[in-house]
Amino acid sequence: MSDFAIKVEGLSKKYKLTHANREKSLVGSSISSIKNIFTRNTNTKEDFWALKDINFEIKKGDRVGIVGRNGAGKSTLLKILSRIVAPTTGKIEYEGRMASLLEVGTGFHGDLSGRENIYLNGSILGMSKSEIDKKFDEIVAFSEVERFLDTPVKRYSSGMYVRLAFAVAAHLEPDILIVDEVLAVGDAAFQKKSMGKMEEVNQKDGRTILFVSHSMQSVQKLCNVGIYLKNGELIKNGNIDTIVSEYVNNGENTNGKYILTPPETIEFGYVTQLTIENIDENILNEIPVGSGWKVRIKFKIIKNTPHFIAGLGIVTSLDMPLRTVWSEPNDTGVGEYEIVFDLSDILFTTGDYKIIVGLSSNQRTFQYINNVFRIKISDAGEIAHNKKVVNTESGLILNPAKTIIKNIS
Repeated sequence: MSDFAIKVEGLSKKYKLTHANREKSLVGSSISSIKNIFTRNTNTKEDFWALKDINFEIKKGDRVGIVGRNGAGKSTLLKILSRIVAPTTGKIEYEGRMASLLEVGTGFHGDLSGRENIYLNGSILGMSKSEIDKKFDEIVAFSEVERFLDTPVKRYSSGMYVRLAFAVAAHLEPDILIVDEVLAVGDAAFQKKSMGKMEEVNQKDGRTILFVSHSMQSVQKLCNVGIYLKNGELIKNGNIDTIVSEYVNNGENTNGKYILTPPETIEFGYVTQLTIENIDENILNEIPVGSGWKVRIKFKIIKNTPHFIAGLGIVTSLDMPLRTVWSEPNDTGVGEYEIVFDLSDILFTTGDYKIIVGLSSNQRTFQYINNVFRIKISDAGEIAHNKKVVNTESGLILNPAKTIIKNIS
């Protein structure tokens, strides 16, 4: 009996993209429509390779995190592994029964009740009614939808849908469990419970897990193996700490860039762009705990601004104020500017934080931006395993105090 759960060789997926040839004017468009009655379609087609020659092997019991930017090919890979989409070329071998949770509603029939869908999914997985009966109460308790169990699932909220779908997928004892970013639909408490369940399923029963998430903290906490995709190609696979560190250090996790449109009313000026960067000025939205970070703000001044100050605030996800910093007052003329706030002197524990930006003149704010910019301090990357960093839930500030240890025995 082999020790692999999934073996992939030479896997590629090609899609045909159609580009419509559009006329630039209404008259031209009308003429073009008339012409098309008598002539063949002039649309052009292009080959798009979502995946290109992917090779890897996943061992039984591995917890595999698949990372990559949007468009890297992660979802396409999972759909092929789940047998939803056929590959263009390549071969896949499986060992065991598989359950997939790729998007809200995967495997559910909207007109059937929650109860009926539990049995439907179980039968698809090859389980008998008696086997499903044994797990039924656990599934319902985990999903927290008991009140709506006999309601058609098409009437469920997206959160209820995902809770039930995940509960079914995790409890009906698949040998391979595939979970995409869909868990992000649930609330924080459900996400935490789901992560715990996946760990339990793996450690207790030795199930294989494939997990896609844009949260490197979640990926690194759950998984022991990583697959790094970029533009449809396999960049690297192996130890999860190495994979996450390479992904983060390459600036791939670049959701920390915000381009702003000018406000409707402009008095002195406005912010045009904000980026969250690590100490090496790579744009990130997820900073490894214990490492320094910066905020770079670009702004435009449209008329002379006396006593100009740019201010920045940091609050928790629940809007608890943590810190305020600001620039030196300065009389500022017309032009485009940028300011960099280096926030390395005070470090925060893991969590989600929000950044508030304000521009003022003569101590009066003329632009205030709240609830737009976000950053995650996470257990991602090699620095998170630095033994000098103590990541604790007993406070938000991590900076070590100056201490002296004396032997007084």
